[in-house]
Amino acid sequence: MLTLARPHSFHQEIKKSRFLAHCAPIADEAEARAFLDAQSDPTATHNCWAWRVGQTYRFNDDGEPGGTAGKPILQAIDGQGLDHVVVLVIRWFGGILLGSGGLMRAYGGTAAMALHGAERIEHIAMARGLLRVAFADLALVKARLVSLGGIVIEEVFTATGADLVIDVPEGVRDQARLLASDVTSGRSILRFDNDLAV
Repeated sequence: MLTLARPHSFHQEIKKSRFLAHCAPIADEAEARAFLDAQSDPTATHNCWAWRVGQTYRFNDDGEPGGTAGKPILQAIDGQGLDHVVVLVIRWFGGILLGSGGLMRAYGGTAAMALHGAERIEHIAMARGLLRVAFADLALVKARLVSLGGIVIEEVFTATGADLVIDVPEGVRDQARLLASDVTSGRSILRFDNDLAV
């Protein structure tokens, strides 16, 4: 799947109504909501939006007739094969009614143009894991996990070493688990968030 490299905006006028779209990459729902809160314009007539993170998505018509704004924005995201993306389309009413079909074309089209103009990058699904490592193994474990594409999110030192919160690409989850065990001669076990408790 693809996502956006960075936030992007696009504006156009349709029958005297101004439309401004802001789109951005997001990691989760909290980031989507923070983006919408920061970019929405309370002086505008409507702030309509949609976002998708994997199988989770939301959209909002913000007072426009049901299905004429949020859903077309989501369809623009899906139609371009994007994931982990939020789009906000702001409308300032210009006095001419667009009708249901016109609204769907205006919101969906503005969102699609914003997304089309944005730089894209490949989205790599990550798995979050926790690893307790002794001081003697810490530097080597970190270096080897980073070589697999892992990212150390948090490092909390303990009396004997450190507890690491690590994100690794989903595709190397088993390889990362094996690597952590091998490098530490079985003293450390990398456990992922959705592992079954043993």
